[in-house]
Amino acid sequence: MEILVVEDEGAIADFLARGLGAEGFAVRTAADGVEGERLALGGGFDLVILDRMLPGRDGLDVLAAIRREKPTLPVIVLTAKGEIADRVEGLDAGATDYVAKPFAFEELLARIRAHLRQASAETTTTLEAGGILLDLLSRQAERNGISVRLPEREAELLAFLMRRAGQVCTQREILTSVWGYDHDPGTNVVQVYIGYLRRKLGRPGSPAPIETVRSAGYRLRGSR
Repeated sequence: MEILVVEDEGAIADFLARGLGAEGFAVRTAADGVEGERLALGGGFDLVILDRMLPGRDGLDVLAAIRREKPTLPVIVLTAKGEIADRVEGLDAGATDYVAKPFAFEELLARIRAHLRQASAETTTTLEAGGILLDLLSRQAERNGISVRLPEREAELLAFLMRRAGQVCTQREILTSVWGYDHDPGTNVVQVYIGYLRRKLGRPGSPAPIETVRSAGYRLRGSR
């Protein structure tokens, strides 16, 4: 796997190159937006780590260029601007994820691996787990012979649970991967959307196979 790091702070770029290299990734770096955009559009990178504020060309302008040419390439925006409004701006511009400085390398690494797994998994158009068949293109879910078309966010949540069938998924993991950024820890948005899925996929005598794991998170029963 090859990662492009576009970062003008030399110490951070070197830290990331060394750390990711030690984890087995091939790493290329760029110190300004112009070079970063050229490399991102011309190279066969699997993921880009992109600083928000860059000399030569703003990070969001680079992101826009990447999205026009390579809409499925995972891009993690890395920046000192950590306010919610800044995160929303970056995500609305097409960022896959948004990490504020200072950051823990272990968390960034976990996010990188998660997005690379998701990008790989999305090469398929259907998922099957827990007695559910989900068409990722039409967002049509089928269970017990009954089919229902899901809104985008519900389909993304169900796909996340299906890809991790049998595993406990924490609320934070779900928020980060499905909603794209960390909500207030007290939010009930995950609980609300789990409720939507249970009602749509459950039947009398056959409830939806989505379990609440007390003090831990949620789990889709059954194997892939």
